[in-house]
Amino acid sequence: MPIRRCPKCGRTYTVTDRFCAHDGSTLVEMADPPKLEPIVAPPNFGERAAALAGSTLEGRFVVEKKLGEGGMSYVYLAADKQQGGLKVAVKVLSPKLSGDPQSSERLKREASLAMRLSSPYVCNIHAIGSTPDGLLYLVMPYLSGELLSDREHRTGPTPIQEAVPLLVQMCLGLDHAHSLEIIHRDLKPENVMMVPDPAGLVPVRAVVMDFGLAKSRVAGPEVQKLTATGIVLGTPEFMSPEQIRGKPLDGRSDVYALGILAFEMLTGQLPFQGRNAQELMIARLRGQPRKLREFKPQLPEVLEMIIDKSLGSEPDNRWQSMKEFAGALDKVGGTDWVAGFLKK
Repeated sequence: MPIRRCPKCGRTYTVTDRFCAHDGSTLVEMADPPKLEPIVAPPNFGERAAALAGSTLEGRFVVEKKLGEGGMSYVYLAADKQQGGLKVAVKVLSPKLSGDPQSSERLKREASLAMRLSSPYVCNIHAIGSTPDGLLYLVMPYLSGELLSDREHRTGPTPIQEAVPLLVQMCLGLDHAHSLEIIHRDLKPENVMMVPDPAGLVPVRAVVMDFGLAKSRVAGPEVQKLTATGIVLGTPEFMSPEQIRGKPLDGRSDVYALGILAFEMLTGQLPFQGRNAQELMIARLRGQPRKLREFKPQLPEVLEMIIDKSLGSEPDNRWQSMKEFAGALDKVGGTDWVAGFLKK
């Protein structure tokens, strides 16, 4: 009997499951049980990270409790004493991401890019530092909400009237980052948080996260080598063809990734199929994406055309900016509230 595997963590599921219960990734079918071991944290990483509870970092960030963990990071809730107890999130990175001096310096330069971000639709970084025993950490705003990956796992495909405004918001956030020469490079549902919108314009607001591992397209040669060192890696299901080939990237690579994310939001499926990460990437290089309305015939044809254009195999064939992508989506969804942003 066929089984399905999570291409991110390696867990297996029955053929009736669609999303990984651990990280929300879309499952891919396999004929045989997986032979690859899931990524695990280096020895003692959990113990070292857990020791932070109750401590104060830099004499400023009072670590309160653990919010979550993954193979390569632990996330804690903390209070910023310099900001009147403002709640922040502290993401402690595995030694595998920052274990040698050169990689550590590169990672710090990457994180410093995210400190320049200022948009309601992106999560910037307040500070970067290291624990007493040498673990690197990032301090970010604390966002109370639900990951898009968790929401997809809980509810399945997102209705068009909810999906389009959220996608427009992601476009606006990424457009802001691109205006600062920052490319995300790892856009996926696990990196988008759904939070209450304080302005009350929409039920929830989409915030793109994890720019600390994003990459500036005007960065120096040391930063450009990050991919080769394993510090900055895209996710196979969402990587653009040029990213798979290791070519220079610009904002149109994020346009491609957002197109795949949009396809999954609206259908619960990926536009390309493969039994493993390698097959998924080969399909991106050689195949044509499936059509949106193959899975959701009730969706408008114009929306299918918009998503198709975002998934052009060559960057020149896609939307040339996130602002263009947002403008096309805005017309479909009738979300007039973003018109002011699109004119900027």
